[in-house]
Amino acid sequence: MKKPRISGLYAITPDLSNTGELLKKTQQVLAGGAQLVQYRNKTADDALRREQAGLLLQLCRKYQVPLIINDHIELAVALDADGVHVGRNDMSISDARKQLGQNKIVGASCYNHLELALQAQALGSDYAAFGAFFPSTTKTDTVPVPASLIGQAKQKITIPLVGIGGIRLTNAAAVIQSGCDAIAVCNDLFATENTAAQAEQYVRLFAAHRSM
Repeated sequence: MKKPRISGLYAITPDLSNTGELLKKTQQVLAGGAQLVQYRNKTADDALRREQAGLLLQLCRKYQVPLIINDHIELAVALDADGVHVGRNDMSISDARKQLGQNKIVGASCYNHLELALQAQALGSDYAAFGAFFPSTTKTDTVPVPASLIGQAKQKITIPLVGIGGIRLTNAAAVIQSGCDAIAVCNDLFATENTAAQAEQYVRLFAAHRSM
């Protein structure tokens, strides 16, 4: 798969042990128009994580949507997944790039620090993720992002910016309008009954913003 520029709805999977439910929900997210999927499961053991990631990769390939693995670069390499997302305490961006090569996606959490985003860009990251924009049920130890940060980042950073943290349909437009190229959503996608319809509404927000 050709490496895309990061934009649009970026779906992040929740900690689901039921692989069938995970696949069903992710299929709906993809049908609704998600442009990226990140496999993130902090509670699974290695065997379940490998099983789920492998099946998700097959599903994402059908939709020609990249599957990003959170943290576990060895899993991304083993499966030939489309990329990896690293945090401050994970493998360095440069080491991830060395292991994955130039044709894979490497994304980085930059929290609320512009300096981290500048470093990420210099080290070859494909996007910088800022968050949390709002209180998050997925990750409780987050730091708040001031509204002005994205505007500041846009003046100095050319790689795509991803907004994350507590994003819901009721507040997503503000994150997109702040200048984020993509928004990462977990709970407000996967915890809804009609996941495809929910994803479609996010996609419409991006379409409306681009037409302004």
